[in-house]
Amino acid sequence: MPVPSAIRAAFMIALALPLLSIGAGPKRASADPLVVDLSNHLVAITTGFTGTNVLLFGAVEEEGDVVVTVRGPDQDMVVRKKERKVGIWVNSESARYKNVPAYYASASNRPMDIIASPEVLLDYRIGLQNQRFIGENKLSDDDQKVYREALVRNMQGAGLFGERPAKISFLSNQLFRTDIHFPANTPTGTYTINVYLIRDGRVASVKTTPLVVSKTGISAEVYEFAHRYSALYGIIAVIIAVVAGWIASVVFRKR
Repeated sequence: MPVPSAIRAAFMIALALPLLSIGAGPKRASADPLVVDLSNHLVAITTGFTGTNVLLFGAVEEEGDVVVTVRGPDQDMVVRKKERKVGIWVNSESARYKNVPAYYASASNRPMDIIASPEVLLDYRIGLQNQRFIGENKLSDDDQKVYREALVRNMQGAGLFGERPAKISFLSNQLFRTDIHFPANTPTGTYTINVYLIRDGRVASVKTTPLVVSKTGISAEVYEFAHRYSALYGIIAVIIAVVAGWIASVVFRKR
């Protein structure tokens, strides 16, 4: 019988509490103010993968606000502008960007604009609006803004950029948890999860933990084969399509 997520979270967070008590007494100042872990450091993508949630849990030594950011591996992206010509929508101008995260999400226990100032959020690259996308094209500021907004809109439509921060729940003054959702189309690679403890508008502690998204099983074998032997994979795909079409024509001819 599966263990309810709330019970699992409480149990796993309880395991982290002893770490906060290290250095109690005269050496209390040396205690770690922030302890963080994940329920799973690997998201395995199989043939039937439809998305999953990963539990992030932790504890703070003293009260404060907690912000979480999840950033996927960087990639290059091209944003194209469509124009209507002779009654047909076609691609016209485009902009290429570097260092675009394949996935980005965030979470906080309170609205971020209350937790910290815009300057602090910008310094630590917290929030989608503070991510740096390096444009390779020489465009005006207005055009850069248009293309950037289109890029963000496309990624949000694909479910790969969070439209708003998820909720971090405090189970007590010290224990907290949140769920990180990974959709079915989550790209593979190593993800970076940063957890910030913020007090009085300043970052008091930062913890970074990696998470790996990887294909497993037969889908991983097909993926690796297709990339390693792309020409052979294409030939096999064509042969299978031809054979399938021939079998279908024979079956329907007999009927």
